[in-house]
Amino acid sequence: MKHTHKTRLLEYLEEFGSITTLEAIRDLGNTRLAARISDLRREGYDITSQPMKVPTRWGTETTVTKYIYSPCLDTK
Repeated sequence: MKHTHKTRLLEYLEEFGSITTLEAIRDLGNTRLAARISDLRREGYDITSQPMKVPTRWGTETTVTKYIYSPCLDTK
């Protein structure tokens, strides 16, 4: 199988169950996570979005999206 951002993302989700943008950049080198999630959803993968507050280096909080994969609900 050819490894693409989408296939690496799916493997990551199957192993860890969820991912944030920061994890996608750090672990996969993927800077377009939302686009790849959209591709997977169009293909029938059950991935939900959950807002999550995270600290910033300035001591404030910001909201990021955590994408959660539910393989048992897949149509694949």
